[in-house]
Amino acid sequence: MTFDQMAIVGLIAAALALFVWDRWRYDVVAFSTLLAAVVLGLVPSHGAFSGFGHPATVTVAAILILSHTLARTGASEILARLIERSATGMARHIAVLSGLGALMSSVMNNVAALGLLMPAAIQTTAKTRYHAGAVLMPLSFATILGGLITLLGTPPNIIIAAFRGSIVGEPFAMFDFTPVGLLVAAAGVAFLAVSARYLIPRRRQVQDATRDHMNIDKFVTEATVVKGTDAEGMTRGELRMLATDCDVLIINVIRRGRRMNRLPRRDGLKAGDRLLLESTSDGLDRLTTAMDLKVGTMKGAKSENMIDEDMDLVEAVVRPGSRMIGRELMSLRLRSRYDTDILAVSRQGRAFRGRMGRFKFRPGDLVLFYGPRDHMPDLMARMGCLTLQHRTPFGETNDRQAHLSIAVFAAAVALATLNLMPIAVALGIAAVAMIVLGLLPVREIYDGIDWPVVVLIGALIPVGAAFDSTGTTDLIAQGILDSPLPLGPVSVLIFLMIVTMAMSAVLNNAATAVIMGPVAITLSERLAVNPDPMLMGVAVAASCAFVTPIGHQNNALVMGPGGYAFGDYWRLGLPLQVLVLIVAVPAILMFWPLSG
Repeated sequence: MTFDQMAIVGLIAAALALFVWDRWRYDVVAFSTLLAAVVLGLVPSHGAFSGFGHPATVTVAAILILSHTLARTGASEILARLIERSATGMARHIAVLSGLGALMSSVMNNVAALGLLMPAAIQTTAKTRYHAGAVLMPLSFATILGGLITLLGTPPNIIIAAFRGSIVGEPFAMFDFTPVGLLVAAAGVAFLAVSARYLIPRRRQVQDATRDHMNIDKFVTEATVVKGTDAEGMTRGELRMLATDCDVLIINVIRRGRRMNRLPRRDGLKAGDRLLLESTSDGLDRLTTAMDLKVGTMKGAKSENMIDEDMDLVEAVVRPGSRMIGRELMSLRLRSRYDTDILAVSRQGRAFRGRMGRFKFRPGDLVLFYGPRDHMPDLMARMGCLTLQHRTPFGETNDRQAHLSIAVFAAAVALATLNLMPIAVALGIAAVAMIVLGLLPVREIYDGIDWPVVVLIGALIPVGAAFDSTGTTDLIAQGILDSPLPLGPVSVLIFLMIVTMAMSAVLNNAATAVIMGPVAITLSERLAVNPDPMLMGVAVAASCAFVTPIGHQNNALVMGPGGYAFGDYWRLGLPLQVLVLIVAVPAILMFWPLSG
């Protein structure tokens, strides 16, 4: 190996280790890797940032803007209403929900598709005897599968299409992914509908009668006794009776920093006492209103009613990449910036029972926000949270706007499909049209963009090119071909997909596609076969991240609301990956022959 080859392998290995460690966000790791490659002379300085102007990067950013617009205009809710009719049995419910999720994610970002359907999925389980955990994992997997159907469905498709353009001279078109992707998605959705109930742990599926209308565990929060209110002097018996009526559990009473499991029999509550409460949002509202308590970090003593016409309680889930991740509550400064408080949090279906000020947020945590209703949309976007439930809608959907946004998006797809203009240009024009037509406010243009993903792609494209230009992909390809096992082209395709799937379990799918795309091309050159089936194999495998909650953002998003543990995913995800291989390989060879 030359110095350049050892250097690029070392950089990629270090980046992979940091991705898995997850101490720093993946966009920071990717950008640092790019800069290190420039310093080492692996990437020319004049082309260091060429990835940020690459068509794949621009296309991903544009589709995120358009997905955000479709969501805010209620376009996808027109389809989501069908879910209400499906809650008549678990298999049917999963089939309709998963089928709709796959359909929506085929033409929009799969995270956005999940974000639109997850609240509806949770609400419809309220009518059933099973918990949201029975349907959320299948929904997550289905939205990932749906991304395989078209060019726009998922970033790996866009990246692999660009790789093909650099080799063949023409990228994959909009619906080139459809024959293989549709077969894989259809088989996957059918499998989820039939098998999910048997492979998801039973304890995640059972409806608990003590849970609230959102079917998630009760929250734990702190409330302070305010001087001069009726709560002062309240005895242990009176407190227990009122808490029982409000369906609230008093976990501890904290007085001068000392915890008491209960009040002394002859003592009463004193001003400044803090109550650690476990309850639903409705129960919390009733108790704090009755006792005039100060909840969370709220400064004012007045709490005539927590839910008045200007205030809202919002249950939301922390998204991967949120600025809340790794930070404590007080460092967010929500009170000073948004006049909003976090009253409670829940992790993996269990309410947090410690001091709120010391809680560090993770992806998938459920959070109960309280603040002015008109601040909530901006707060959710800035904090990187997905709304699951709020007392009143932030805004009513407009069917005219929904239909218009669909028309604009369809026109962009048609322009790209007919090869009248490049896909990045068509989507860029559509994004501008959304703004001009008033479908997307100027202040929200960038709210829907997942910037860490954009930075990741832009930073790794030059690194991936260096991986190829240094001859490292040739070494890897030759190592595979020199295996003592008799590997023919079909066996190499299967092996390539298995390796890609393994990487996607711990890496962002876009990063996996950037790394494995050049390997696929080199293998096809060494085998003297058509590069298309190898590239298609990488595109399918890179998106099939089902065995861990960290392989894809959607898996992390459903972890909290579904009450899943890390080890729950492989039970359903591993058989699904095997099924994908069984269906995808023959389909790829049928539509994209090796000798083509």
